Amino acid sequence: MRMIMIALAAVVLLGGGGAGAYFYLINPAEAAVGEDGLEESAEAHDEHASAKKSHDKGGHDNAHFEYVELDPLILPIVDENGVSQVVSVVIALEVPSAAAKASVDQVIPRLKDAFIQDMYGSLNEHASLKGGVIQVQKIKKRLSEISMDIAGEENVYDVLLQVVQQRPI
Repeated sequence: MRMIMIALAAVVLLGGGGAGAYFYLINPAEAAVGEDGLEESAEAHDEHASAKKSHDKGGHDNAHFEYVELDPLILPIVDENGVSQVVSVVIALEVPSAAAKASVDQVIPRLKDAFIQDMYGSLNEHASLKGGVIQVQKIKKRLSEISMDIAGEENVYDVLLQVVQQRPI
């Protein structure tokens, strides 16, 4: 009886392994997307490309952007008891062209100064924190407005927050 159970278990394992190997190694296209998968994949790619073009708010026909990465900003959160947390933010600016990147590169010191001045006092319980957690959308909106004021709306497409870290003291 024991030998029969072992043989049955071996047959089930071998059969399952063989079926898995067929579906995922020998014929992976059918296993992943089905018979109409290629047509659906092409349609999804076209939809993604058109969505990317509609995302372009600056009226640019190309979807190629340059990125200006700034050094991390490290700011304290000051409340009535003093410094309660330290916030580190890594920012990148999305610009529409190489010429815009060169223009933005020239004003990086002014941008960093404006970011620090704006965020230094605003990172507290009333302005940008909710329950001790930074409200990223408010910060992003403020930094976007500052960037467009200093570098020009034609030169800055978006502000990207790459890292936001909070550390209690």
